[in-house]
Amino acid sequence: MSLRRRKSRKAQAADLLGTYVKVKAAGKAAKGAKKAAKGTAAYQVAKRTPIKKVSLIIAGAAATAFVAVKALNHGDAEPAGA
Repeated sequence: MSLRRRKSRKAQAADLLGTYVKVKAAGKAAKGAKKAAKGTAAYQVAKRTPIKKVSLIIAGAAATAFVAVKALNHGDAEPAGA
């Protein structure tokens, strides 16, 4: 069993700041993906179609936002906020 070294206050603050920046960047990427999805022709057509098709378009936009967040995290095993 190895001894665990405790982080200094400065190191803890730096880690917290880094996590905050990652979460903010992920949020902005998701917002950008949402705006991009709203600009697509498929979304514009879906606005005038039945609810079933609209839900499919929204699911596609959510998937796009998810991919953007994953790309920001570089495939980390745990989310930035954890």
